[in-house]
Amino acid sequence: MSHVDLGYAQECESWEVDSYLFPSKIGGKPAWLDLQNLPSPERLQCENCHNPLVFLCQVYAPFEEDAANFHRTVFVFICRESKCCVRNSSCNVRAFRSSLPRRNEFYSFDPPEERRLAEFCPSRWTKLCSLCGCRGEKLCSKCKKVSYCSREHQVVDWKEGHKGECEGDASQRVSSKLFAQFEVVIEAEEVKEKRVDESEELDKYRQLERDGKTGTMRDLSDGDIEKYAVSDSDKVFTQFKERIGDNGEQILRYERGGAPLWIAREPTPESVPECEYCGAPRQFEFQIMPQILSVLHENELDVGVLVVYTCSRSCTSGDDYKSEFVFKQDVALNNL
Repeated sequence: MSHVDLGYAQECESWEVDSYLFPSKIGGKPAWLDLQNLPSPERLQCENCHNPLVFLCQVYAPFEEDAANFHRTVFVFICRESKCCVRNSSCNVRAFRSSLPRRNEFYSFDPPEERRLAEFCPSRWTKLCSLCGCRGEKLCSKCKKVSYCSREHQVVDWKEGHKGECEGDASQRVSSKLFAQFEVVIEAEEVKEKRVDESEELDKYRQLERDGKTGTMRDLSDGDIEKYAVSDSDKVFTQFKERIGDNGEQILRYERGGAPLWIAREPTPESVPECEYCGAPRQFEFQIMPQILSVLHENELDVGVLVVYTCSRSCTSGDDYKSEFVFKQDVALNNL
């Protein structure tokens, strides 16, 4: 029996993924949980090019048994520069975790009604970058009305339309720097057991034998031969494909405290660093799947799986948005 929840992309209206509805979503601007104490622009820079990262995904995953984590969301950001997307390196990806108690200064104690709230305005708490929705500490030097997280985004926004709006009312443009926005809906995984066709695998081995490619395996039993025939290809990649086969549109796998579904035999983490805030071990929480790039119509980046590990205690001391560990694993070259 699987304990994994799967995430699928679903088209939505922009208000349906606003912060007050505690969404899981991909693309667009982040729907911040704590609306006031956002990560600084410096924490949201790519380690390679030092340009601002772009919001990729957020997962609402509360610990309802823990009062301090009654609301809890994990955010993932990525650099859109293809040159920064290095095989099996997560230098271009960052993850942050935010938590709030049920009674807090931003949201109602009672569950929200699923309707548009015209009066909801996150920027009343913190100035947000007009382009990406992250913390905006810089102002347009001309109009002094529009905020930005960085000069890079100010220049992009100027070219994309702010130049013609600077003295007037700002429009609701969506920058080409951002990914398309979708809500993530969650469903329990249903796994159908699949059995290897032993006769088919033995036929493969007999062909290898006729071709003289079996090496020193002539003395193996038929049972051992069958095992070899299965593992001769990339067994991990085969298992990955089989596991997602019936749910090929999944963009997310969630199993707090579970295990990742690897796409390749290696690399895997030699060790996962402990939480730098409380010292507790980190545990697997979720992974972002390759299908997300297809949904987002992203052709420049090449990502296998992004595996996110978070503090097992979900501690609340230190930064309001706590850094967590992301491991990026790409498809083995022989399976491309």
